[in-house]
Amino acid sequence: MIPFLNLRAQYRAIAPEIEEAVLQVLRSGNYVLGEPVEAFEENFALYCGAGSVIGVSSGTSALHLALLAAGIGPGDEVITTPSTFVATVAAILYTGATPVLVDIDPETWNMDPALIEAAITLRTRAIMPVHLHGRLADMQSIVAIARRHRLLVIEDAAQAHGAQRGSQRAGTFGDIGCFSFYPGKNLGACGEGGAVVTSSAELDEKVRCLRDWGQKGKGNHVVEGYNFRMDAVQGAILDVKLRHLDAWNAARRRIANMYHEGLAPDISRAKGPFGEDHVGHVYAIRVANRAEFQANLETAGVPTSIHYPLPVHLQPAYARMGYAGGDFPIAEAYADTTVSLPIHPDLTDKHVEHIIESVNRFAGAMAPMEMQG
Repeated sequence: MIPFLNLRAQYRAIAPEIEEAVLQVLRSGNYVLGEPVEAFEENFALYCGAGSVIGVSSGTSALHLALLAAGIGPGDEVITTPSTFVATVAAILYTGATPVLVDIDPETWNMDPALIEAAITLRTRAIMPVHLHGRLADMQSIVAIARRHRLLVIEDAAQAHGAQRGSQRAGTFGDIGCFSFYPGKNLGACGEGGAVVTSSAELDEKVRCLRDWGQKGKGNHVVEGYNFRMDAVQGAILDVKLRHLDAWNAARRRIANMYHEGLAPDISRAKGPFGEDHVGHVYAIRVANRAEFQANLETAGVPTSIHYPLPVHLQPAYARMGYAGGDFPIAEAYADTTVSLPIHPDLTDKHVEHIIESVNRFAGAMAPMEMQG
């Protein structure tokens, strides 16, 4: 069986670096924030081209704190997409604000900028695009709309570490960027972790305060805050892995382009080829009769996954948003038919060739699907 994700192989390749970094933290006796986290924050800020990075406990807490630091709360609306992990919408709801969803573009599978302005009301405070599967959203259009309407842009860059357009990287196009370092991400911790990226000194100060119980100086709690601090071990591990991120992303991008070129033309997938604006976090295709297709691939030794089987507005936990089936037809059609193929730096060319051959064999026997929604 080809591994869908192989974190053990990733660890083995850099084990001496990881172990030395972790041992230094353990010997120090300083296990929360401190120098390891500060070093990672500084290096990740340099990597992203941002003014500052604030390490936090998860990608969800990064989104939550970014919204709070931006002053978003009850009575406000934030525009985002239904094609995302639920944390995007949950973070908005945590603040008391209302998520307003718009459908996705059928070629990129990211938020469709053409639908945003119709969703803006007097209560709209921010737009939160998601760089789905590691592909940058159309940030030029989204930021232009936001500036025209005096709205904030908060990027959910949880899947897009290192994606860039020109010289600008994910997380720096808007006012705030939010990253997850969940282990399976392109830049993943050995546990939970996240970061807020910004070039605003004011937002930086607010997020740093909120992540550590609302303190400004030890014991001086100036606002109601949270225990969303990054632990030092994760900071040290991420600082090591950051040095390898570009090489890992290049490997993922190469595999994505092998898929794009090798899969049969009638197999529906996101627009390619894949350049620097896509870091290959997920490679998904669309197929008819998904369960049968996945079972056939399993027998061929090819594991698959589904990101995500239900768009957020159809998840039972978020029914209170008031949306129904049919409200976002493209996102719903994609959720019903997408299958994610293995993509990670430790796949060999032989693995990829076998996956391509298997997908072409089993997908080709099924009814063709429309490319557009």
